[in-house]
Amino acid sequence: MTTPTAQFLQSNLPSIKKELVIEIELNGKMKFENLLDCIHIQMGINYKVLCANVEYKNGANFGSFQLYLKVTAEEYSQLEFFLNKNKLLNTTVEYTCRKYF
Repeated sequence: MTTPTAQFLQSNLPSIKKELVIEIELNGKMKFENLLDCIHIQMGINYKVLCANVEYKNGANFGSFQLYLKVTAEEYSQLEFFLNKNKLLNTTVEYTCRKYF
């Protein structure tokens, strides 16, 4: 069984943006603010912070936070590569919201 995220990445329409919620766990190696700057400034991905539980100990950041993203498959792949390269655990779920007309 494939996950919605895997289906999204396998799609042949790279320019279509998908709404996702990603949860990232901070392990003390990267500061919360620096991570958000990398996502927004370097990768050009806009986000909304849904919730954050971050603790600061001796200059290191620990905890987790959730971001709401609207990204293409290419942008998501770039973000996932960056997080894995920096050994930041992450979980993604497809965001679905019922729209009433």
